[in-house]
Amino acid sequence: MHYTYKTSGTCSTYIDFDIENNELHNVVFTNGCNGNLQGIGRLVEGMPVEFALERLSGIRCGSSPTSCPDQLSKAIRQAVNG
Repeated sequence: MHYTYKTSGTCSTYIDFDIENNELHNVVFTNGCNGNLQGIGRLVEGMPVEFALERLSGIRCGSSPTSCPDQLSKAIRQAVNG
């Protein structure tokens, strides 16, 4: 299923992704640090949702309480929990 998540507190503004068979696919960030965010998308491709949540949740960017990876974990959690 396809999801779009509006981020908060980051340079990226949206995250689009699919969850199929409890795995992440096609993760694309809108705005933000393009190279790094493409890298995140490729690294999590095919990754089980639970593993991505463990790895990405709580990552901070500088003095900000969140980051693009942390926002992805929030997006995943919202998608899974409805």
